[in-house]
Order: sequence, then structure tokens, then C-alpha cells
Amino acid sequence: MARVAEYGVPTVCVTGGEPLAQKGCLPLLSALCDAGYSVSLETSGALDVSMVDPRVSRIVDIKPPDSGEESRNRWENLIHLNAHDEIKFVLASRSDYEWAREVVRAQGLNQVCPILFSPVQGEMQPAQLADWILADRMPVRMQVQLHKVLWGNVPGK
Repeated sequence: MARVAEYGVPTVCVTGGEPLAQKGCLPLLSALCDAGYSVSLETSGALDVSMVDPRVSRIVDIKPPDSGEESRNRWENLIHLNAHDEIKFVLASRSDYEWAREVVRAQGLNQVCPILFSPVQGEMQPAQLADWILADRMPVRMQVQLHKVLWGNVPGK
């Protein structure tokens, strides 16, 4: 908590690796909320999000096939999400995009919370993904993985 206070910012995003795999994550999230911070949690979507403090905005990844982690998707997490949460797909290919498009449509995910589509840096050009989103009139927000644009894959950044 002291380290967060040193930054003097109103918003905190808990991320990196898988935060929910850390024993102290849930108490930390609640303590940050109690201290008045606006708090978000970025999670891989492989672990249960139901116990996360409801004041925390959850950004839950859904892993597409090209990630090699599709089997780790915890689909039960979707019932715990609400309008202040987000679902994120990080896409590496046209087939990933088509898979994500069908998941969004079949499950009506845009009715649950905002949906983010991001290109895997170095594997898909952002403009290509934007063109597909526009052509299909997808109800999603496109974003780049800003931390990778700024710092690459530097640990701790």
C-alpha cells in the first residue's frame, strides 16, 4: 500500500503474470478500494473471479486458439461480470479473430460488458484488425497492448 501511495495516482491496475494466483491478491484489491483508489484487475481468465471485491473492475481475458491456452478459459467467469468489467481477446491471426467474433456473437458478450480486441504485437498489424472489426461492424473496442509498445517484454514494466 505504501508503494502505491508513493506514485500519487488515483487509479491502480493489478496485473502481471496471474494476480489471482497470489495468496494476497484479494485482500490487496479490497485494501486498495478501501483506501479510495479506483481499482482494476487484469486476469488471464483461468481462475475464478467471483470472489473479487465488487468495487474492482475486472478485465478478463478469453484466450483464443492460437494462444495455445484456449483450454484454460474459465467460461463460468462470464456469469460474474457486469457493466463495469471488460472482456479482452488478444488475437494473433484471422482465425483467432473469426473465433472471437463468433464467441462474442453467440454469447451476446457485448450485452454483458465492453469487449476489447487487441492484436498480438509483432504477429498482427493493428490496421488489419481494425479493418476486420469495421467490416464486420463488431461491437468491440480495439486497443493495442500499450505496455508492449512502450516497454516491449521488459519484466516489471
